[in-house]
Amino acid sequence: QVQLVESGGGLVQPGGSLRLSCAASGIVFKLYTMGWYRLAPGKQRELVATITSGGSTNYADSVKGRFTISRDNAKNTVYLQMNSLKPEDTAVYYCNARAEYQTTREYWGQGTQVTVSS
Repeated sequence: QVQLVESGGGLVQPGGSLRLSCAASGIVFKLYTMGWYRLAPGKQRELVATITSGGSTNYADSVKGRFTISRDNAKNTVYLQMNSLKPEDTAVYYCNARAEYQTTREYWGQGTQVTVSS
């Protein structure tokens, strides 16, 4: 079965940092674009960052320069390094895997809470 297991969420003060991890199993990881999305109360789901199998990255304007997405194919894991966190970054963050050979094949993690508050 396919599993995306997230870790690293929690409570952090404004200006602080967190690193999220997502470990994938049940897929050929190197054939998937990986991404992070977030959902805040009262808002639509938002793309945060993506990284292709070849290492090309894409970021939402709101996080550009503060967040960095990376992947380790040997560990089947994607990361999101979040620096200079702001209260508006508070959301549930979801890991996503999308097959580059068939983009309708898509999987989601369970989500992890990130709260930025003093």
